[in-house]
Amino acid sequence: MNMILDFHTHRQDAAAALIAVDPQEFDPSASLYYAVGYHPWHDVGSLTSEDFALLERCARHPQVLAVGETGMDALRGGSLDVQADVFVSHLQVAREVGKPVVVHCVRTAQQIIAARRRALLDDVPLAIHGMRSNEHVARMLLDAGCYLSYGSRFNPRAVQVTPLERLLIETDEDSASIDEVATRVASALDLPADQIKQAAAGNAQRLLNG
Repeated sequence: MNMILDFHTHRQDAAAALIAVDPQEFDPSASLYYAVGYHPWHDVGSLTSEDFALLERCARHPQVLAVGETGMDALRGGSLDVQADVFVSHLQVAREVGKPVVVHCVRTAQQIIAARRRALLDDVPLAIHGMRSNEHVARMLLDAGCYLSYGSRFNPRAVQVTPLERLLIETDEDSASIDEVATRVASALDLPADQIKQAAAGNAQRLLNG
């Protein structure tokens, strides 16, 4: 695996990145890496066993390094009970293929942790993408073993309580470059941007290689 610095992006030509794509749109380009999953804004209530069979087939592809993004969103995406069931189905696929999960988590940190625990899937590694919550939520997620991925907008106190060995960086759908994101995170920590990039890339390598 080549270096992954940008842990989550929707830019379909991004290098050194983990590109998020719906399984129904998965068409890998050589030398690029992907995470596949059904976004919680997708009409997840309409997903069938065939959709999850497709997810698992895609997840087994050698250029797919993670399952996701999946997760829960309290502001959009329909019933949280349905979102939780779909999230757990992604966790089950991830365990089956031995890959981590990229998680969309909007005001649902407790529900994400509880759903994983109820399903007895605490061994499936999680990375919370686009982390914008405060330090209290950050600590809760860290205590559950999660990695936290920060984009260009974040709560500085959350970054400050995140150990370097659990920190990831991303561009998502933002216009900021990954270098700009690294610089903003570094400023919040009073560290050099190169140190942040080195730590984030090393963490991504460790997480994605299992």
